[in-house]
Amino acid sequence: MAAMTRAWTVSPEPSDSPVALDLWRAYYTEVSDRWFQVHEGRDTPADELEREVVASNDHAVLTPPSGVLLLGRYGGEPAGTAGVRLLERDSAAQGEPAEVAAELKRVFVRKEARGSGGGPVLLAAAEDAARALGAGAMLLDTRSDLAEACSLYERSGYERAAPHNHATYAERWYRKRL
Repeated sequence: MAAMTRAWTVSPEPSDSPVALDLWRAYYTEVSDRWFQVHEGRDTPADELEREVVASNDHAVLTPPSGVLLLGRYGGEPAGTAGVRLLERDSAAQGEPAEVAAELKRVFVRKEARGSGGGPVLLAAAEDAARALGAGAMLLDTRSDLAEACSLYERSGYERAAPHNHATYAERWYRKRL
């Protein structure tokens, strides 16, 4: 008898659905705890985590017509997300026309699904969604301590770029022509 393989599926999800909000909380908890571990040697204080999870939930930017949240399911279970939102027209190099750019947000795979190929699947789906929104480039920011994310982006053809925003915790910016 052949072994059953679990597969990833990706589809749009309302960014304020209960499953999307649950994955947002898991994502934010992990990246916050990683920051606190690196800088203070402990997890995020519970009261601060709760306050920031609510305050930083910008799910409205991941809604049509200028954005989308993608939900990845692994073996049918919610296991990851990737969001895309259109930015203002990207400034072009001198003499080149400006292009529409999208920003990659909230790429996340639950710990129990890591190593199953979900990151590349979600990233490819986000790039397809950005193209469908009319973007010619994808931009993103991340932190240096999120080494797995940096590695995924670099393996997927993203190149280090000049900052495109002033996000508080951003340490690295990437860009990829779509």
